[in-house]
Amino acid sequence: MQKLDLTGIKNIVFDLGGVIITLERAEAVRRFREIGVKNAEELLDVYHQNGIFLELEEGKLTKEEFYEALQKEVGRYIPAEVIDHAWLGFMKDVPEHKLEMLETLRKNYKIYLLSNTNSVIMDWAKSPAFSSQGKSIDRFFDKIYASYQIGYTKPAPEIFEFMFADAGIVPSETLFIDDGIANVEMGKKLGMKTYLAKNGEDFRYIFKD
Repeated sequence: MQKLDLTGIKNIVFDLGGVIITLERAEAVRRFREIGVKNAEELLDVYHQNGIFLELEEGKLTKEEFYEALQKEVGRYIPAEVIDHAWLGFMKDVPEHKLEMLETLRKNYKIYLLSNTNSVIMDWAKSPAFSSQGKSIDRFFDKIYASYQIGYTKPAPEIFEFMFADAGIVPSETLFIDDGIANVEMGKKLGMKTYLAKNGEDFRYIFKD
């Protein structure tokens, strides 16, 4: 187990998928294949999407433009709710203990979310469906930074620098937790203390002391 010295840490930045939410990429790939996306395996990635999927996460396509582009690629009309259902195949579980951890940590730290994500996922996360208590994701963070709103995806330094400037974050006073090694390496390069989490890992032990 990786021990962390949190002396001087004032902010904790979490990734969403694989860190707060347990991911199941295979289910998302299966659902997109089912609606006709034959190359879903190449387009969908846990850390960084490709093609029009990446364009959605970088904010280059709106949700509606993505629906149109996907329908064109597949060659037939697909209802928006069916496409949304395929995206949500990624979301295996939102462990209650992770949400309780966030609520506890907010008593002593500023808590932020920095995620490569899109408006389909965030619309779901910002609804009562996000947690078993009916609380939306907004209830657990001081501020949420989503790639599709900022225009960059991790590990691009620009998305981190936007967050630093907007939140007034000092990197050396910040712990960054992500499940992508390239993202963690960039966070470290920019001066943050980092922790590389495994998908679905219970890493509460790093806060015990």
